[in-house]
Amino acid sequence: MNKSLALVASILALLVIFPVFIESQYIMHISILILYYSLVSQAWNILSGYSGQFSFGHAVFFGTGAYTSSILLTKYAMTPWIGMLIGAAFAVIIGLVIGFLSFRYKLRGAYFALGTLAFAEMLRIIVQNLEFFNKTLGILITINPDPLMFQFESRMGYYYTILIFSILATMLVFYISRSRLGFNLVAIRENEEAAQSLGVNTFKNKMIAIAISAAITALGGTFYAQYILYIEPPTTFGNDVSVAILLPAIIGGMGTVFGPFVGALVLVPLGEITAHLFGGFAGAHLMAYGVILIVVILYLPGGIVGWILERLKIRGIKKM
Repeated sequence: MNKSLALVASILALLVIFPVFIESQYIMHISILILYYSLVSQAWNILSGYSGQFSFGHAVFFGTGAYTSSILLTKYAMTPWIGMLIGAAFAVIIGLVIGFLSFRYKLRGAYFALGTLAFAEMLRIIVQNLEFFNKTLGILITINPDPLMFQFESRMGYYYTILIFSILATMLVFYISRSRLGFNLVAIRENEEAAQSLGVNTFKNKMIAIAISAAITALGGTFYAQYILYIEPPTTFGNDVSVAILLPAIIGGMGTVFGPFVGALVLVPLGEITAHLFGGFAGAHLMAYGVILIVVILYLPGGIVGWILERLKIRGIKKM
C-alpha cells in the first residue's frame, strides 16, 4: 500500500509542476483535454462502472451544465462559478427523474441504456427548437479574461482548474469505492437480486449514484463551455458526447479509480495523432477508437488498469 501511495503522490506532483516546464500551447491543450475527459468519464464510472447501470445518455447532464451556466452568464451576467453549481443542481434533478422512472420500473441493461439515450435526444430536440436557448445557433461566450468569471489569460489557468476538478472527482470515487455505498453498488452490479435479498436498498443506492454522476458531469459541461467559449445542441447533447464520455472509463477500466484517467491518457493523444495523420479522412479517430475498444473487449475485459493490476498482483490496491 505504501508503494501505491508513493506512486500516486509522484503522479500528482508531476501533474502539478508539469505546466511550469511546458511552453507549447498545443501540449497544454492536449493536457487539458486529458484531464477534462478524465473528469466526465469518472462521473460516468460512478454510475456505470461501479453500479453496472450502463448509460448511453450522459450528454443530458453534460448539456444541462453547459447551457445553464452559459445562459446565466450571457443573459444575466452571473459568474459561471455559481452557474456551474446551479447547473449541477438541475442535472441532479434530471438524473433523479431519469433514475426514478428507470429504477422504479426495473429498467436494466440495454433498456436502461436506451432510456438514457432517449432522454438525451429529447432534451437536444427541445434546446434546438426553443428561442430561449438560441435554437441551432448555439451560445457564443464573449472573451473576458477574468478568473472571477471563469476565464483566464492563458491555458495554465484552465489546466489547474480542471486538474483540481479531476483530483477531487478521483478522490471522491476512491472514497466511494471503500465506503458502504461503493460495496453496495458493486453488489448491485454483480447480482442485483442477491444484493436485495441481503438487505441492500438497491433503488436508493442507484439513485445516489446517478445523482452524484449527474452533478460531476454537469461541472464538466460548464468547464467545456468556458474553455471552448461556444456551445450548440449537437456538441453538448449529441450522441457523440455520450460516447466520448464513456470510452475512457471502458478503455482504462470500468469500476476502477484510475481507469478513466488512464483511458483518457490513451485516447486523447491517439485522437490527435490520427487527426494529424489522416486529416483528410473524416472519422479516422472514431475508427481508431473502435479498434481499441474491440481489442479491450476481447483481450482486456477489465480495461488497461484491470489488466495491469492483475499482472502485477498488487494486493490492497486492486480497486484503484
